[in-house]
Amino acid sequence: MIMMKRRFRGFFPVIVDVETAGFNSNTDALLEIAAVTLKFNDLGHLQIDKELQYNILPFEGANLEQSALDFTGIDPTHPLRNAHTEEFALKTLFSEIRTLQKEVECQRSVLVGHNASFDMAFLFSASKRIKAKRNPFHPFTSFDTATLSGLALGHTVLARSCEIAGINFNDEEAHSALYDAKKTAELFCFIVNRWKKLGGWPLGD
Repeated sequence: MIMMKRRFRGFFPVIVDVETAGFNSNTDALLEIAAVTLKFNDLGHLQIDKELQYNILPFEGANLEQSALDFTGIDPTHPLRNAHTEEFALKTLFSEIRTLQKEVECQRSVLVGHNASFDMAFLFSASKRIKAKRNPFHPFTSFDTATLSGLALGHTVLARSCEIAGINFNDEEAHSALYDAKKTAELFCFIVNRWKKLGGWPLGD
């Protein structure tokens, strides 16, 4: 608990991935959101803790770009999606994250994403639409694994970065919010743990 608070300056890192019906966070539908939380094991290594995922109904008046749906393979009207409204999905997600954040005595959650600005834009646009008053995420700080991978691995594409890091990546499962969030989480943990192993953040500091 103390290590998480100290390691990221009071921030609680939460890996987030979204699947959407376009690139405009203000007009295009948010269709899936997944979040992966982390913890330190007894050896001081960062690892995946909890996985949260929601399928989401397009908000009223949302734009659905067919090219985006073809890319993700998501059918927003499929009866077996078990989709929830943005309000239910985000407020439930925020509540769960706040609880976990409090358990490790962190003051704020920080979004970790691969090309994090995209996920952050959709998350905050949806949060604004539902008038969420207790969004746990910092409004402008984020950790971007594309940037970190460019530094640590010499590559920025998620699949290739995972391959270089020795993390299995299945292209057929990609573009699912939960799968991409899990792989991004594994990549983030790999980079943080490798930096520690190289002496960048000794356990005793």
